[in-house]
Amino acid sequence: MSPLLSNPGHAVRGTYVPPTPVSEPRVVSADGSPVHVEVFGPEDAPAVVLAHGWTCSIAFWAAQIRALAPDHRVIAYDQRGHGRSPAPPGPLGYSPKALADDLEAVLEATLAPGEPAVLAGHSMGGMTFMAAAERPAFREHAAAVLLCSTGPARLVGEASVLPLPKSPLRRRLTGAVLGVRAPLGPVTPLGRKVLKYGVMGPGASPEQVDACARIVHACPSPVRYGWSRVLDAFDEEAGLRAIEAPTAVVVGSADKLTPPVHARLMDESLPHSLGLTTLPGLGHMTPMEGPAAVTGLIRDLVTTYVVATSGEAREAAPADAPEAVGAAAGSGASGAAGTAKPAAESSAAPAAESPAESRANRAAKTAKESA
Repeated sequence: MSPLLSNPGHAVRGTYVPPTPVSEPRVVSADGSPVHVEVFGPEDAPAVVLAHGWTCSIAFWAAQIRALAPDHRVIAYDQRGHGRSPAPPGPLGYSPKALADDLEAVLEATLAPGEPAVLAGHSMGGMTFMAAAERPAFREHAAAVLLCSTGPARLVGEASVLPLPKSPLRRRLTGAVLGVRAPLGPVTPLGRKVLKYGVMGPGASPEQVDACARIVHACPSPVRYGWSRVLDAFDEEAGLRAIEAPTAVVVGSADKLTPPVHARLMDESLPHSLGLTTLPGLGHMTPMEGPAAVTGLIRDLVTTYVVATSGEAREAAPADAPEAVGAAAGSGASGAAGTAKPAAESSAAPAAESPAESRANRAAKTAKESA
């Protein structure tokens, strides 16, 4: 049996086996890099976009995708160099700008113009949102945001993976550990134990640890190193403050990579924070360690800022005034006036396309242009 089949980059049984997508739209980023995207769920269901973290892949979101796909349109993508997205050809392909470019390409290719979505990002995925906060596509589509186990700056300095007092020495040693170039090799009992200590809480189950280890160990070492350099210098506090959408923050109390100090800072700095949720005993991999809690937060955001807001917009817009949709959607469902993004135009406008039709036309145009 080949190493790829004997050590796949995801769980092979249980809750964390990646589900089969409905479609895999072709997406190309601004610099020509392909971005692997998978779409799950009904075509006309409310949209959720999932962005995974450093050394992970779409498979990281398996539990959320399985839970949400029956009644949501779930869009997940592999960050460049991860999963099935090719690695950048050189060091210039590793940057916050590249993260923002890739996200913008995904949003433009998979969502209809004006279509609202909940954007959930874990770790580097949340940092991607900060880097993209001022991009037109982000502001157009982000009805609400979930920042999960992430931080805006001083990531290496605050990390407590090494059991040492906070100091310049700990920072240097942490940077060296996170940026090691050596391949991680196959998943072994020792590898699982080390990974659990570093990025998961003490109560993580063997199934969760194994699924997480398979994903992390599958990340190529040059990619792991390349993004570690970006995270070492990452500073998007300005981007964090530029996120205009209502935003929820979640962190595990035992997170050593992005400890709760980051979550508290984000909660205080966001223009429209919906509050901080701390999950007791969980580590850095909160979507895997607490799948029901994270999925529940995403569902709540969809219900409040996509489904309810879209419904209010349709009821408020008279047949002869479709422009009223945007104003109605801005009222918000939880007192965050003016923060919810406009839904797609009311069906009262005869010439308006449905989101599914608009996405199909956009995909056809993209394929034609790149042919």
